[in-house]
Amino acid sequence: MKTGLIGLGAMGARMARNLAKHRLLAAVWNRTEGVARNLAEQLAVPCAESPARLAEAVDAVLLCVAADRDVLEVIQRLLPGLRPTSLVIDLSTVSPETARQAASLVAERGAEFLDAPVTGGVEGAENGTLAIMVGGEVSTFHRARPVLAAIGNRIVHMGPSGAGQAAKAVNQIMAAGINQAVTEALAFGAHLGLPMDRLIEVVAGGAAGNWFLEKRGPTLVRGSFQPGFKLALHYKDLRICKAQAEQLGIATPVLDLTLRDYAQLLEQGYGTEDISALYRLKRPGGATTGSAS
Repeated sequence: MKTGLIGLGAMGARMARNLAKHRLLAAVWNRTEGVARNLAEQLAVPCAESPARLAEAVDAVLLCVAADRDVLEVIQRLLPGLRPTSLVIDLSTVSPETARQAASLVAERGAEFLDAPVTGGVEGAENGTLAIMVGGEVSTFHRARPVLAAIGNRIVHMGPSGAGQAAKAVNQIMAAGINQAVTEALAFGAHLGLPMDRLIEVVAGGAAGNWFLEKRGPTLVRGSFQPGFKLALHYKDLRICKAQAEQLGIATPVLDLTLRDYAQLLEQGYGTEDISALYRLKRPGGATTGSAS
């Protein structure tokens, strides 16, 4: 299946490389043209002139952009190039409502749409080991699976359009809780004067072990917060989660706490750092908030 990818940021560029390795990538496009041309040259694929031209040249269009408005803008721009056999797969993290709106727009052209947000960080994008939660028709899911298998190794159909994004909201709230727990616990260990590398090694091998501790623990205790997953993007995602929770009347204390903490870090200029920058508020000598007291 000839595949084009739109959105070549930290995640998108790595996914493009894996698609190219599997000989699936046929075109790329990015709002910053220089980024697209540079990657296209490296991967020996065309750089499309526009989203519509990309859609004309491929069977499946993958999107990986930052926000709801970006998804809908790109969908509008690629619609003229879609055919009834076209498949559009949105890998971005947006609201279920946006996913359903995008699906409706694509369906009007006779094409098929999946919302397929991913998780696993830049490491997962680099290694082709992302987890992918998919919303849309079952038949469309099976058609898309060979493409998704080039970028992920855990690909699960969650239900109709919007269900993938609903599952991603669960993931993002859980990631917030893990971030809170790991950074608070490691700050506690630092206050106790423990050897942090050895502490992380032993805890990671027990019942409290988790991906975030293993991957981000060693860097955050050294004050290194290179993304991974940008704090500003997680904040954006959690605001989507909060809106859904309010519609359902569900209390979300961990989510609320993380939104407050992230807002403080954003105000201090740390939005482009990894979400593990939450440790800044908790470590010895760091700023204090309700979560660090």
